[in-house]
Amino acid sequence: MKKIFAIAWKDAVIRFASSSELIFFIILPLVFTFLLAGGTPSGNPTNNRVRLIVVDLANTSISDEIIAELDKSTAVYPEEMTLEDAEEEFSARRVSAMLVIPAGLDLIAIQNNTAELDFRQQPNDMDGSIAQRAIQTSIRRVSSAINAASTAVEEARSLRAFESAEAEQDYFDKALQFAKDLQANTPERITVIEGSTPDSVEYDPRANSSAGQLVTWVFIPLFGISALFAYERQQGTLRRVLTTPTSKATYLFGTIAGQVVMALIQMSLLILFGMFALNLQWGQEPVALFVLLTSAALAAGAIGTSMGTFIKTEGQASGLSIMAGMVMALLGGCWYPLELFPATVQNIVKIFPTTWAMQGLLDLVLRGGGLGEILLESGVLLGFAVVFFTIGVVRFRYE
Repeated sequence: MKKIFAIAWKDAVIRFASSSELIFFIILPLVFTFLLAGGTPSGNPTNNRVRLIVVDLANTSISDEIIAELDKSTAVYPEEMTLEDAEEEFSARRVSAMLVIPAGLDLIAIQNNTAELDFRQQPNDMDGSIAQRAIQTSIRRVSSAINAASTAVEEARSLRAFESAEAEQDYFDKALQFAKDLQANTPERITVIEGSTPDSVEYDPRANSSAGQLVTWVFIPLFGISALFAYERQQGTLRRVLTTPTSKATYLFGTIAGQVVMALIQMSLLILFGMFALNLQWGQEPVALFVLLTSAALAAGAIGTSMGTFIKTEGQASGLSIMAGMVMALLGGCWYPLELFPATVQNIVKIFPTTWAMQGLLDLVLRGGGLGEILLESGVLLGFAVVFFTIGVVRFRYE
């Protein structure tokens, strides 16, 4: 046991001889996880509408109606602020669009076609364009009732003169209310039929990003075991180690066990980050999570061991490890959900351990599964480990 620990410690010292290794071990994985997950979780994750800052300088019934229509929108949700705060938010690019309703926006301004609104959006921003269309729709609904009432007044004026300005205004008010009632009772022209099959899983892109980055950044270093073997072989230290009372099995077990333990530490840190920074439900089934992570680490370590028996130089091993890790991560659903791939591709990529690792992790964090739900994935990953460990042991050479 002391020999195994000594070999694992030696490999850890070699790996972290340069402080820059910490960048790839924990800093970059955390940064990529945070960025691809969209930053910190939203205060209202169920609201998919675009945030629109509204500054109401008019404080008239018309401005209230515009804001009320925006609040009914399925595309945006208005958030009222002072002009100073709104401009600060917009300048800091924390919002895609803002609407300023200027003083003087009233019924007379709309009737005289002199009403203007101040709309601002960030350049090349899709959410800003969505907000613009939502504002246009809301204004159209508010102005259409006013235009209908104005038209009714003009028709009535053409038939007979009103007795007084008060009578004309009263007629306009009644026509405006009648138009609003008709608008409110307008039947829906689009019938929406929802499927009756309940969906018990609510997709969370943050969960996919957290699991995907975990698999990507852990599998690549484990594939890098091949570079470790190539380095030892090039330096001649491998032959010298094996001339001591150390068997080949002890050396391999010590090397692989040390890398797997470091991978489990790295994965644990990324799991804790997902729990506390992204509010992901990683801690519901700790036993199942440990079984799956250990199986995935063993599978990746076994592949790295097998690769090390085919590669001659450390440079070749490093390049191939990164390339293999990136390709498997991409095709295994670590960067994009597998559901976006064609059905044929979804079946083909099952030859990669990253596919099974991602499926198991998403079963735990996204679908609320337990040990029973990840037994298949864990079994397949252990199968990868057995096959590639066997290849690596059989082909292992000192030189």
